[in-house]
Amino acid sequence: MLNHMRTYMLLAAMTALFLGIGFMLGGEGGMIIALVFAAGMNVFAYWNSDKVVLRMYNAQEVDARTAPELHGIVRQLATRADLPMPKVYIIQNDQPNAFATGRNPQNAAVAATTGLLRHLSHEEIAGVMAHELAHVKNRDTLTMTITATIAGAIGMLANFAFFFGAMGGDNRNNPLGIVGVLLVMIVGPIAAMMVQMAISRAREYEADRIGAEICGRPLWLASALERLGQISARVDNEVAERNPATAHMFIVNPLHGRSLDSLFSTHPPMETRIRLLREMAGAAGPWG
Repeated sequence: MLNHMRTYMLLAAMTALFLGIGFMLGGEGGMIIALVFAAGMNVFAYWNSDKVVLRMYNAQEVDARTAPELHGIVRQLATRADLPMPKVYIIQNDQPNAFATGRNPQNAAVAATTGLLRHLSHEEIAGVMAHELAHVKNRDTLTMTITATIAGAIGMLANFAFFFGAMGGDNRNNPLGIVGVLLVMIVGPIAAMMVQMAISRAREYEADRIGAEICGRPLWLASALERLGQISARVDNEVAERNPATAHMFIVNPLHGRSLDSLFSTHPPMETRIRLLREMAGAAGPWG
C-alpha cells in the first residue's frame, strides 16, 4: 500500500510539472491547454499504448504451436498468479530483455526478445516471465504507460520551447519570459526523467518480490537478472535507443548511454535487486 501511495504521489507530481510547464510557456491559457492535452494523451494511452509499443518493437504474437516453451511457461505462471492468460509476443532482437504492457490484466501482453530465449535457461525464463506477470498483477503496465506518456509530452514541450526561443518569440502570456523558456528547455525533461525514474524503481523492486512469489523460486529470477545484466550491457537495442521513454518497461535497462535520458537510469541497481532476491530465497528455506 505504501508503494502504491508513493507511486500516485509521484504521478501527481509529474502531472503538476506538465501543467507548470504549460503555465511557464503560456500563462493560465497554456496551463489549461496542457491539462486538456494531458487528458487526451492519457485517454489515448489507456486504449492504445499496448498496440503502439508492440508495433514499435515489431513484436510478433505467438501461440502454443509457434512458441510452445515460452507460451507454456507463461500459461503455467499465469495460472499460479490467478491471472487471465496474456497475449505472448516475441521480439527479434539480440539483446536479452522482456516487458509487459496492457491497460489491465484482461488486456495484457508479455514480450520477450529472441536474445532472452537464446541465452537464458528454462528456469531463468520462468523467473523473467514471472516478473513481467507481477507487473500485470500490480497494474504497473498502465501506471508506467501514463508516466511515459507525460514524460514524452514534457520532452515535446521542451522541443517547442527550443523552437520558440530560437525564433525569438515574444509571448505576452508567458509570465517568466525567456527565463520560463530556458527552464522548460533545460529543467523540464530532467525533472520528468527523475520522477519517471523514481516511479519505475519502486515498481521494479515490487515486481521482483511478487515475481519471485509467482514462480516460487527467487533464485531463478536472481540468476536471470545476473545473466541479463552481463549480456545486455554488450548488446545494443537500437529501437530503445531511439525511443528512450520506453526504457522503463524492460526488466533491465536497454539503453547504453547514447542519449540524455540514459543519464538517469529507470532501473534500480542490479546488485541490490539480486541481493534482495537471494535474501528472500534464504528466508524461504532450501527450496528458494
